[in-house]
Amino acid sequence: MKLCMKRYILSLLALMAVTMAWSQTCCKMRCDGNFVKASDRQIQYVGRVSWRKADVASFNFPGTEIRARFSGTSLKMVCRPMTGYFMAVIDGCKAFKVGFNAPKDSDVTVAAALAPGEHTVRLQYAIEGYERHPEFKGFILDAGCSLLTPEPLPALKLEFIGNSITCGYGVENPVASGPFEDETENHWYTYANIVTDSLHAIHTSISRSGIGVYRNYDGPREGSAEPMPTQYPYTLFNDHSERWDFSRYTPDIVLINLGTNDLSTNNYDIHRYEQAYRSFLKTVRSYYPQARIILLSGPMLGEKDNNAEKAVLDRIAKDFRKKGDKRIERFDFTPQDGSLGYGASWHPSKRQHQKMAAELLSFLRKTGK
Repeated sequence: MKLCMKRYILSLLALMAVTMAWSQTCCKMRCDGNFVKASDRQIQYVGRVSWRKADVASFNFPGTEIRARFSGTSLKMVCRPMTGYFMAVIDGCKAFKVGFNAPKDSDVTVAAALAPGEHTVRLQYAIEGYERHPEFKGFILDAGCSLLTPEPLPALKLEFIGNSITCGYGVENPVASGPFEDETENHWYTYANIVTDSLHAIHTSISRSGIGVYRNYDGPREGSAEPMPTQYPYTLFNDHSERWDFSRYTPDIVLINLGTNDLSTNNYDIHRYEQAYRSFLKTVRSYYPQARIILLSGPMLGEKDNNAEKAVLDRIAKDFRKKGDKRIERFDFTPQDGSLGYGASWHPSKRQHQKMAAELLSFLRKTGK
């Protein structure tokens, strides 16, 4: 009898332990909500994303986007700590910044106290992340809520290949002498993003501050070891272990804005620049046989160097068209003069980017999307 009672008590204690563990698990699920992995098929990505880590989206080019529809009243995103900054848009309203900028901030609230029902989120990576190694791991939704079938992405696709101007270097810093900071770089405010949104399109930005087509900023006259042509074929900047699959994204229009760094210090070799640009243009054309490719000159160079760049680009475009490639085009931004202010390190300000976008939009609309 005593043995039976002992067994009964042990069984009861075991049942209580299991029940308590289950209750704690349920409570945790209620508190934490419904975690949805980054690999969920309802999540849309625009830009170069690596999936080498299971269920984790890795990227480091500015402008990379994450989009989704979800049900519920709140949304959190989960990233690797120190991933950096995103611009977020909920239900098409005004964009705001969210950040992973502390060693332990693995999840951040993107939306709270929403009306019950269906909502949309658009997240754009705002900075250059090659030193931060950003990773997106997923969303946390309200318990019992889920991701929904996403809205179709816009049909028109653009690709911008550029330097710090396209990245948005210093665009949020109104002090021209200010240094580079992740906190004041923001691709959202660039001509590239403004043009894209104005055309109801999507875009990728293969851009890096200081990069050139044959030499990077203040590089040797004979050229730098890692200019854009050596970086362009890969999924992540400064990581040559994974080649990008160009079939994953085929732009209708490619806009190349390279030359500011090649020519920004006076020891450049204009012939090397032209040779490298021609070679790179052939590479881009090989990946995108049908795209319009527009060669841009930027707004930052002084008159002498700006004229040298424009002469090279004019000559290249003319030669390609002579050889039968009629979809190579040219466009020049108006050089900045300070009347619209400057960003950090004398980069274009927000207002300058808006002017650049208006100029480029006018050109694109006149010449046909």
